[in-house]
Amino acid sequence: MTVDAEPSSVSLPVSGVVIAVVSSFINGSTFVLQKKGILRAREKGSYLTDVVWWSGTLAMVVGQIGNFLAYNVAPAVIVTPLGALGVLFGAVLASWILKEHLNILGKLGCVLCCCGSIVLIIHAPKAEAVTSRLELEERLSDPVFVTYALLVALLLVILIVWIAPTHGTSNIMVYVAICSLLGSFTVPSSKGLGLVAQDVFGEGPSGSRVLALFLGLLGTLAVSILIQFFFINKALECFSSNMFEAIYYVTFTSTVILASALLFKEWTALTVTDSIAMLCGLTTVCVGVVLLRISQEALITWKKKTD
Repeated sequence: MTVDAEPSSVSLPVSGVVIAVVSSFINGSTFVLQKKGILRAREKGSYLTDVVWWSGTLAMVVGQIGNFLAYNVAPAVIVTPLGALGVLFGAVLASWILKEHLNILGKLGCVLCCCGSIVLIIHAPKAEAVTSRLELEERLSDPVFVTYALLVALLLVILIVWIAPTHGTSNIMVYVAICSLLGSFTVPSSKGLGLVAQDVFGEGPSGSRVLALFLGLLGTLAVSILIQFFFINKALECFSSNMFEAIYYVTFTSTVILASALLFKEWTALTVTDSIAMLCGLTTVCVGVVLLRISQEALITWKKKTD
């Protein structure tokens, strides 16, 4: 019995990593394809009628489904850092399709993003703290997580209602902040749905309370994704896909890790050494993203001088 149990305990994180890697490559193409569709639509009309934009949208849907599956078979602190691979693939694709070429700093930034994600994966906790619906309900009612969720919701309202209409088109961090903060609801909802679905569709206990929790999580996930989708396209209308994807990745990763840490307490299996290594890994990714942004700004300045 012991021999049979060990392979299954290993296979779940491995399958989650594989799904996350594939999803990262798919997600890396979404911003590029949508940006290409938006650029093409400026000559024809609305990008809603552009085939390339719709291909990017379809890739986003497939990537989100992959993320949903990955978050339910592996800890979020393992899955989320793998998004760095999407940054790398998106940079290469943008260079080819959008002609957003990277200089030495940009290429170094992509490498650092990937190296940082590998460090995070190696030192991420391998144990899942929440394994049942009852545990999830207990964590959702935790005062710390409730306070955090309310603060994030309030900040989102301020950003969407007051700041985005006036400063969104001139400051990339407005749209990045909105999309990233929504990750605080998207990822926990994805993981929560996987736990609650076991009772709703499986052999576990079911009832109106369980169904209400399932529909609440599903509604939160759907609304979060739709709002992200809207503001991602708003950002791509105004800013480079390379720059947006890189900055979005770091801020999204940070908010997701924080939200997952508060709700699922995935840090409980971490040692001091692993914690320091994960901090170094995230710092490495942040440095890589900064280099990508510097590279992009240098390219924009060069184009203005040559025009």
